[in-house]
Amino acid sequence: MVIAEDSVLLREGLTRLLTDRGHVVVAGVGDGDALVKTVVELHEAGEAPDVVVADVRMPPTHTDEGVRAAVELRTRFPELGVLVLSQYVEEQYATELLAGSSRGVGYLLKDRVADVREFVDAVARVAAGGTALDPEVVAQLLGRSRRQDVLAGLTPREREVLGLMAEGRTNSAIAARLVVSGGAVEKHVSNIFLKLGLAQSDADHRRVLAVLTYLNG
Repeated sequence: MVIAEDSVLLREGLTRLLTDRGHVVVAGVGDGDALVKTVVELHEAGEAPDVVVADVRMPPTHTDEGVRAAVELRTRFPELGVLVLSQYVEEQYATELLAGSSRGVGYLLKDRVADVREFVDAVARVAAGGTALDPEVVAQLLGRSRRQDVLAGLTPREREVLGLMAEGRTNSAIAARLVVSGGAVEKHVSNIFLKLGLAQSDADHRRVLAVLTYLNG
């Protein structure tokens, strides 16, 4: 993987944290341009990374360099997993990142790094083609969704299940969090798919599409 973070201290900390848990960090960079350049060079050398972890705000302007680089890399290398970190919920950037392919995408607040196990699990999930969305990001994006007509059709419990799905949790993990049976969760998930009009498909990940239905409505 490649880590893009302009704070040397945090970049080295993330590198140590991930390598100590068996991940291979092949490069660390401090700005968006360097991130794109490094990933392109690794691809050309036949050593393509499976995931990049990038700060949203990086030099020179500290606005959106990190997420812009992430979006560019997703366009050039659709198979590349991208996990972006942000100090605050940047709704515009989160929506832009999620607007393309839904596989291998993550958006976490930096506070989540403090929960080492959760952070490392999120990196692994994104690298494997899954999703990892911070609960705060999900809450704000869903709260501003224009698809209130669809939301109105979901029960409070179904909305709660949808939020946990968006965090990348499995049915068993959702059942444990809500203290209900696995069968109950499966029923809620099926109802969500039905109400959102998401038919069975081998090509699409309906769990992610259920969330993107709101974000892109």
